[in-house]
Amino acid sequence: MELLCWCTLLLSYVQFLSAHNDFFTSIGQMTDLLYTEKDLVTSLKDYIKAEENKLEQVKRWADKLDSLTSTAMQDPEGFLGHPVNAFKLMKRLNTEWSDLESLVLSDTTDGFISNLTIQRQHFPSDEDQTGAAKALLRLQDTYRLDANTISTGDLPGVTHKSQMTVEDCYELGKIAYSEADYYHTELWMAQALKQLDQGEESTLDAVTVLDYLSYAIYQQGEIQRALDYTKRLLELDPEHQRAKGNLKYFEFQLEKQKKAEEEEAEKQKERGKRETSEKKKKPKKPSFSLIPERKKYEMLCRGEGNKLTPRRQSRLFCRYYDNNHSPALVLAPVKQQDEWDRPYIVRYLDIISEDEMKRVKQLAKPRLRRATISNPITGVLETAPYRISKSAWLTGDDDPMIDVINQRIEDVTGLEMDTAEELQVANYGVGGQYEPHFDFGRKDEPDAFKELGTGNRIATWLFYMSDVPAGGATVFPDVGAAVWPQKGTAVFWYNLFASGEGDYSTRHAACPVLVGNKWVSNKWIHERGQEWRRPCSLNETD
Repeated sequence: MELLCWCTLLLSYVQFLSAHNDFFTSIGQMTDLLYTEKDLVTSLKDYIKAEENKLEQVKRWADKLDSLTSTAMQDPEGFLGHPVNAFKLMKRLNTEWSDLESLVLSDTTDGFISNLTIQRQHFPSDEDQTGAAKALLRLQDTYRLDANTISTGDLPGVTHKSQMTVEDCYELGKIAYSEADYYHTELWMAQALKQLDQGEESTLDAVTVLDYLSYAIYQQGEIQRALDYTKRLLELDPEHQRAKGNLKYFEFQLEKQKKAEEEEAEKQKERGKRETSEKKKKPKKPSFSLIPERKKYEMLCRGEGNKLTPRRQSRLFCRYYDNNHSPALVLAPVKQQDEWDRPYIVRYLDIISEDEMKRVKQLAKPRLRRATISNPITGVLETAPYRISKSAWLTGDDDPMIDVINQRIEDVTGLEMDTAEELQVANYGVGGQYEPHFDFGRKDEPDAFKELGTGNRIATWLFYMSDVPAGGATVFPDVGAAVWPQKGTAVFWYNLFASGEGDYSTRHAACPVLVGNKWVSNKWIHERGQEWRRPCSLNETD
């Protein structure tokens, strides 16, 4: 813009000289030219100063990003394992780099602009940024974290601590606002305001934040608080038109609310229905089985789940296991550990080597695609908002090591792998999760695995290929079980009873990853081929 103004002014000056080429005939007129030139020099210096300021901003940005990327590249997965780092990466590439492009667009750095334009096609989209923001909100709810804890980066098990700026908090609040989620809008606008009040430098002002904050609070029915924040906004900007209108409206609504409360209190008094505090009974805490599934799921993710009774706990053991003297395990039995009794869930320790896990991840990374679920009606695989991860499928054709791993699963479980699904490798994203679901097809889903032609999913084998510092448990809400990721181990359970009926207690979920990078791989084992390996039972629940 400054360059355009300078060129326009210079052109006007040249045109002025052309129109008045006899200035030498009048010193008086020539002195006018001196003033014109002086004005041009001043404009030129202003332009230079503006360009220098622009370059200084770019330099500060480059220095900050150079330091940040140097730290991040030392441990990319660990760095992005912190959900705030992942969110800020989405935000930088989707929003802040665009701001930088606008800043330097008038410069002569054609190479940079061209490169940035080309690279932008690979940048995260608005959807990515929104998704990362929603993940933070999901983590906040599941693990009962206050906004300040997330903003300061003070999360359990973090290695790369990262703090959120006022702009970051404001962005989260805006995304929640766009979804009509006024609860989270309030939390994050309040955090942005808190950081502003603490003196944090920001391009945002308190007026903008208060505008969103007061409205979000009003939408939740807290008119008095909304009024208080509106008054504070008007102290900062007395001419704010929307706030002036809201002030009158909130005052009217508050008065109306008070009158309604007074009338209701009077009616209660007349009817003699007011309860004394002595008569009020303390509500009983509901048993775990009566708690809604969503709450049970979140409780288990926080480690607040159902606990086994001492008697049931005493029946869980660890042992060396050779699967009834399987030839492959007689000389090298595996370490087996009981995790839960009903349904029976076992964990195998040191069941996959570091080299194998590294190779599986290496094969999967270039093939990772948004994870899918089986449509209960059509049986077709499709993406779902309640499964936040990417997955890839591997076979022995990709690497002979996959056949070795499949054979190991067969040796340990005694089940046929020829009819099992390919080895699925999954990597969970920011706040990655898989909400409660069944692995097997229910009676109302007769076509769930029709395309495979191998029957229902009789069992599930799940490898944990990374440790997760916080979150990421596999939980079974119906029974209160929680199995935590432990690198190099695998868990196994049957989805069907020996009768072929589904075991509904195996409904399970993958908790959101709070901190870390969760890698798993699983094998869904099917009914066909198991007729002699796991004989049927006439008892429905055997």
